[in-house]
Order: sequence, then structure tokens, then C-alpha cells
Amino acid sequence: MPVVFRFEKFTFFFYSNEGDPREPVHIHVRAAGGEAKVWLEPTIGIAESRGFNARELSAIIRKVIDNRTIIQRKWDEHFGN
Repeated sequence: MPVVFRFEKFTFFFYSNEGDPREPVHIHVRAAGGEAKVWLEPTIGIAESRGFNARELSAIIRKVIDNRTIIQRKWDEHFGN
């Protein structure tokens, strides 16, 4: 589970085994009691979420937007794209 970055209570990470065929670029986010999956492609958006309220999801989306380049670079480094 490579951690890409942390922000406040949130950990942004990839699962090492993302399946075959691999899904488009996305990031997982975890905090106490919650987990979400956020697509970066074709547009940034919540793929699934449990345990986060609307305010937390908004904060998560903002952080993904702000760090899209880092997330993409780390994805490419980790998965060899």
C-alpha cells in the first residue's frame, strides 16, 4: 500500500494490486471510519465512498485537484506506466 501523501487526518494511497486489467488512474483515501476511491481520469470524481460526510469529500476532492500531478507521477512510477 504505497502512501502518496497525508493531509490532516487523511491518507492518500494506492493498493499495490489494482487488478488486471488495471483501472484508470485513481487514488484511495482513508481516515478513521472512512474510505473513498477517487478517479483522476477522465475527470476527477468520487468513484465510491463510505464513512465520509459531504464536507470531508469536498476536502478530499480539493486535495486531489491540488495534487493531481503528484498523484499521476507516483502512479506512473509505481505501476510502470
